[in-house]
Amino acid sequence: MKRTDLLRHLLAKGCELLREGGNHSIYVNRATRKVSTIPRHREIDEYLARKICRDLEVPEY
Repeated sequence: MKRTDLLRHLLAKGCELLREGGNHSIYVNRATRKVSTIPRHREIDEYLARKICRDLEVPEY
């Protein structure tokens, strides 16, 4: 899955960028107070994308 597609999905579900790390972006879902890191690769594995959605408590992509 492309990183931009995952980010678009997370933003549509209410998540927002908290800060940029060295190799990851940290996103937060303020409604549930959950945080997850997203690697800065063009492609993100499907399993990792599902885990990120579960961590942030948003519907899986």
